[in-house]
Amino acid sequence: MLIGVLLTGLLAATTAPITFHKDVAPILQKRCQGCHRPGETAPMSLLTYEQTRPWAKAIREVVLSKRMPPWFADPNHGKFSNDRSLPQAEIATLAAWADGGARAGDPKDAPQPLEFAEGWSIGKPDVVLEMPLEFPVPAEGTIDYRFITIPTGFTEDRWVQAAEMRPTDRSVVHHAVVFVREPGSRALRGLEPGRAVPIRNSAPSAAAREKLIDDGAARLAIDPEILSVYVPGTSGQVWKPGQAKLIKAGSDLVLQMHYTSNGKPVADRTRVGLIFAAQPPAQRVFSMVATNQKFRIPPGAPAHRVEARFTLEEPATLSAFFPHMHVRGKAFEYRAVYPGGETAVLLRVPSYDFNWQLFYYPEKPIALPKGTRLECTAWFDNSPNKPGNPDPTAEVFWGDQSWEEMAAGFMDFVVDAAADPRQLFVPKKPATGSE
Repeated sequence: MLIGVLLTGLLAATTAPITFHKDVAPILQKRCQGCHRPGETAPMSLLTYEQTRPWAKAIREVVLSKRMPPWFADPNHGKFSNDRSLPQAEIATLAAWADGGARAGDPKDAPQPLEFAEGWSIGKPDVVLEMPLEFPVPAEGTIDYRFITIPTGFTEDRWVQAAEMRPTDRSVVHHAVVFVREPGSRALRGLEPGRAVPIRNSAPSAAAREKLIDDGAARLAIDPEILSVYVPGTSGQVWKPGQAKLIKAGSDLVLQMHYTSNGKPVADRTRVGLIFAAQPPAQRVFSMVATNQKFRIPPGAPAHRVEARFTLEEPATLSAFFPHMHVRGKAFEYRAVYPGGETAVLLRVPSYDFNWQLFYYPEKPIALPKGTRLECTAWFDNSPNKPGNPDPTAEVFWGDQSWEEMAAGFMDFVVDAAADPRQLFVPKKPATGSE
């Protein structure tokens, strides 16, 4: 017994203490500083010992509970290249550092500080396009979506390797989407630069609600194309080398802005930063969204299920997922039902968090044969137990505002750079015989 005690004491004496500069700073650089730095979404910076030391106990708590870094994919279904979750060894290091007095250690052990492009998570953009005018957000009231057109002025086709939206006041931006309106497109016509055009809420009218029949069929949004998305918890989108998004010459960017009042009048002038591909890519990335807008969520329902299904008309390769719901969102799942009947869960998010809406990039793109049915399932908690539920006694329908709901499965597909990606989703007309 005495020998065991002596050995334990000897090991403790010879084990080097965990310090910020040697052990903690490398973890923060790799996992945390993308958000925890000035100008980003996190409420405090974790770049230096002086900034981090006051938060040692809080860091211990959130990493042990796995609330931070935010990551919600079920590890039993798929591996993702942008997995933010901490390995158990890193969790143990951060917890032991806090428990051991949060020592600084020798600054000579610290890694070189990371260099960030000020104001951008994607790096310094090649071009920045911004709203022509500031939009005044009132202190109170409901604000309809606004569509704001920004001419690109591009005289030749441009391939985009990375894109990022940056509101100048995030506190009033519920979400924002950038669409690419190609020359001659029939979508979003009549929007002139310099005007923030209000768009009526897409929620069904009272009369339409009485006639709703939810058959689970998805409504597909493929024109105009989605370039980039901003929601709480996201940064910019960066695509792999050899893959890029296309902005054709003469295209406009159209921003869909959803502003929410926060008790004080402010103004926003959102910018869009673009980094161009160094050379023409082999593959084009194309974003679309499958929605179900016919659901009705009963009052008090703790786990109401909503489906959105569609079938691929051509072979396709999936490269990203982005599930979207509002504050009653509980869980989300993407499934593939192959032509032979086999089913595979591609992504499961068992605990959806409206405040941390994340992209999920599979480690290996998912090849899907023609005829594959993709199924998006959203679960909603309309019970009194759901934190932030605006009204658990209300029947809830699709709508633009956060007290309404959405069931939307965003996806990225990759195709040959010369291909038309919309053909993945458009049923072919039957051939007609000649007379």
